[in-house]
Amino acid sequence: MLVDSHCHLDRLDYDKKHKNLDDVVNKAKAMGVDYLMSVCVTLKDYPAMAELIKGHDEIFSSCGVHPLYKDEVLDEAVLLEYASSDKVVAIGETGLDFFYAPETKEWQIDSFRKQIRVAKKLNKPLIIHTRDARQETLDILREEGAEQVGGVLHCFTESIEMAEAAMKMGFYISVSGIVTFKNAKELQTVIKAIPLDRLLVETDAPYLAPVPHRGQENEPAFTYDVAKFVADLKGVSLEELAQVTSNNFFTLFNKAQR
Repeated sequence: MLVDSHCHLDRLDYDKKHKNLDDVVNKAKAMGVDYLMSVCVTLKDYPAMAELIKGHDEIFSSCGVHPLYKDEVLDEAVLLEYASSDKVVAIGETGLDFFYAPETKEWQIDSFRKQIRVAKKLNKPLIIHTRDARQETLDILREEGAEQVGGVLHCFTESIEMAEAAMKMGFYISVSGIVTFKNAKELQTVIKAIPLDRLLVETDAPYLAPVPHRGQENEPAFTYDVAKFVADLKGVSLEELAQVTSNNFFTLFNKAQR
C-alpha cells in the first residue's frame, strides 16, 4: 500500500487525460496507491475541491494558502471554518517562497504565521512549502511553536541541515518526482541520509512527473515510480518503503482514518 501524500486533484486534466475523479483513483489503486492527500492552495478553491472529493473515503484533504498566491486574502475565520471539517486533516500548503516571489516576503511571513496559529487551534499538522527561505522557515516554525502540531516539508529540495532541524521539531520530509531527475544528485544524497521513519512520498500532481513520465501531466498513480526510486536509492524493498511511508503518513496525519 502506498499513499500519495500530496497532490492537487482539483487541478488535474479532466478534459483529456482523465474521465473523472473515479478514473484517477482507479488508476492509482491499480499501481498500489490506496490513499491520497488532496492539497488546497487558496481558500476560494477549497469549496469546489471539497465537493470534488466528497464521498471518497480514500481521499483526505488540507486547507490553506500557498505562499505564491499573493492575491489571496487570508481570512483566518474562513480558514478556521473550512479546516474544522473532519475531511481536513492538515493545514496548508503554507510556507515561504523567496525564489519566485521575494517581493511579497512580508505578506508571506504574515500568512505563514497565521496558518501555524490556526493549525495549533485545531491541533492539525502543517504542510510546508519552502524555497530559498531555509532559515526564515525554520525560525518561524520555532517562534510560533509549530512543533506542537508537527507537519511535513513537502516536495523537499533543501539541505540535509534543514531536514535535520525540521525533524528535530517533529516534522517529516516528503519526496516528490524531482528525486528521479538526472540533475538531482545532491537531493538524492540528502534523501539517502534521511531515516525511513521520517519519509513520505508524493507526486505533487499535476506537476513534476517523475521519470519515466517526464513531459506528461503528473498523477497519483505515479507515486509508485517515486517510491520505487526511493526504495532503490535507500537499498530497501519497495514493500518495506511502502509500509513505512504509509505508516508515517497515518502517524503524522492522525485524524486520517484508514
